[in-house]
Amino acid sequence: MHTSIQRRDFLKQSSAAGIGLGMAGYLGSLLPSLAQNAPAPARKIGPDDKINAAVIGTNGRGLSLISCLTRLPNVEITHICDVDKRALEKGLKEVAKKQSAPAAGSADFRKILEDPALDVVAIATPDHWHAPMAILALAAGKHVYVEKPCSHNPYEGELLLEAVEKYKRVAQMGAQRRSSAAMRQIIPEIHDGLIGKTYFAKGWYANGRASIGKGKPVPVPDWLDYELWQGPAPRAAFVDNLIHYNWHWHWLYGTGEALNNGTHEMDIARWALDVTWPTRVSSNGGRYAFEDDWECPDTQNISWDFPGGKSMAWEGRSCNPFPVEGRQRGVLVYGTKGTALLDGDDYIIYDKAGKIIKQAKGNEAVDATNTVSGSGAGMDTAHVSNFIAAIRGDGAPHCPIEEGHKSVTLLHLGNIAWRAGRTLHCDPKNGHILNDPEAMKLWKRDYEPGWEPKV
Repeated sequence: MHTSIQRRDFLKQSSAAGIGLGMAGYLGSLLPSLAQNAPAPARKIGPDDKINAAVIGTNGRGLSLISCLTRLPNVEITHICDVDKRALEKGLKEVAKKQSAPAAGSADFRKILEDPALDVVAIATPDHWHAPMAILALAAGKHVYVEKPCSHNPYEGELLLEAVEKYKRVAQMGAQRRSSAAMRQIIPEIHDGLIGKTYFAKGWYANGRASIGKGKPVPVPDWLDYELWQGPAPRAAFVDNLIHYNWHWHWLYGTGEALNNGTHEMDIARWALDVTWPTRVSSNGGRYAFEDDWECPDTQNISWDFPGGKSMAWEGRSCNPFPVEGRQRGVLVYGTKGTALLDGDDYIIYDKAGKIIKQAKGNEAVDATNTVSGSGAGMDTAHVSNFIAAIRGDGAPHCPIEEGHKSVTLLHLGNIAWRAGRTLHCDPKNGHILNDPEAMKLWKRDYEPGWEPKV
């Protein structure tokens, strides 16, 4: 990855490559061109200036992002990208419903990064593309909104932090609860001693997912650019039960339920408990409900210890929806004077005797079984609105990559502990695993040659 392609050559090579954009030699030279060319100075975007945005990945979360972005004044979606022709068409139709100007469609996100008029890239792809794509977008001079988790592994999270620092663009992770009015009101009160000294928080997520069965190798369908879909992941045969959702349960592409949904709860738990990097991480569980191609645990407990006498725990049950505290997902924060129950846009505060002393209920309930959104339209829009406001210089992002990376890495460490089969001892300065080189190998993934992300 040492060759640089000048911008004037980009369209020539794209045209010549045609459908063969996924060829290794071409990709090996194209990817670094975006990462190594210094972006133009960031355009100062005022409150009345139009922002041009692209949404990448429009089979699920991307549709929600289209809805959010088109609700905001002076924001126009100019590009839609997806490697699935059907999802691309779905995204373009959704934009057409929401705004008068049509968006341009592309199967290849790299083409749109060369457009100097594009200001914002919103990423709603599978997990293995989140950080590599965000790094390329930042290098191309774009502000980035990337859905959780912001990385497929801790190494990528560290690279993404480097890219944000190097390219000086606004980058936000899609942890929508950070923009919940209820959470932004109550968590500072918890920090100020509302329930006394906090010392333990636990989160949970319960769902009733069915078996994904055993996939059969089949020809790649004509509607899918599977080479580009795989991107940085080592190559594997296409099977008929992988796309579009079951990749979550394969380590090549996904990060399991811990990061698919646990990120939301444990980000709030970490924020409320006011902790950063752990000293010890353990995890148990397994794939218990079915015998199929699901590689990650469907039942998992993760525990973290932090400096200063604080701990956290997460319980994930992908295949048994029995609720905790009457809810399929949520967070409990325990203190010396009481307990806080936090759930999306709701909270209930109890004193030490279990009496309710304060509560708030938002306008929307969070549906744990909603695999498209995972939050709610209000929190989604508030979070995207905060991101756009930060680009305009009106405040800071509620979940910058620095904070998102910390929460995401906690869950990555839980998965590493589970895969290694033992407790991890960590450096409280950065979360790195101590005295366990075998486990530390899982800090990073293997990449398809020529696709390694770099800053």
